[in-house]
Amino acid sequence: MRSNNWTALDLTIGSLFVALMAIGANITSIVPFLVIGGVPITLQTFFAVLAGLVLGSRLGAFSMVVYMVLGLAGAPVFAQFKGGLSMALAPTFGFIVSFIIVAFIVGKLAETKRNTAIYVTAAIIGMAVNYFFGTNWMYAAYRFWFNAPEGFTYQMAWYWMIFPLPKDLILSVLAGLLGYRLEKSVLSRSRFRKQAA
Repeated sequence: MRSNNWTALDLTIGSLFVALMAIGANITSIVPFLVIGGVPITLQTFFAVLAGLVLGSRLGAFSMVVYMVLGLAGAPVFAQFKGGLSMALAPTFGFIVSFIIVAFIVGKLAETKRNTAIYVTAAIIGMAVNYFFGTNWMYAAYRFWFNAPEGFTYQMAWYWMIFPLPKDLILSVLAGLLGYRLEKSVLSRSRFRKQAA
């Protein structure tokens, strides 16, 4: 793959995804009824997957890096409008790091062949990467540098992930379908042509 410079339009759309990640992280603060059974319905995984599908591997991952750096710099873009360097020690910070990996992997898969099946498959794989990386980071955080709940085990960490799983699975499929539709637009088509050149 040949290296290409990003255009102003590319960077503008990338910035849009940074904003969407901030909104997705705090959607329950804006729309409180999206807390179901005490489980917040966030849209971060959805937008991280969509960033990889729409922006491609490099720009998608870069937009997630910008999102993470903004949060660590103190901007209130993480869940519950949190931000700051202390967030790097939070048990859930691994999910934020994983968004970079998710966008890159999903983008790479989408760049290999552009059809609905590939996009949906890439989105589901991206969600699986998010769960694997984030949950293992969370377990390590509770074991080594954060106060773990009483009786905390590796199995318990994964048990917690059962609750958001149906939501993230459905949203990942929707992201794959939406990403494919967006890819068929003129802007996305030209972007993928440049990256595949």
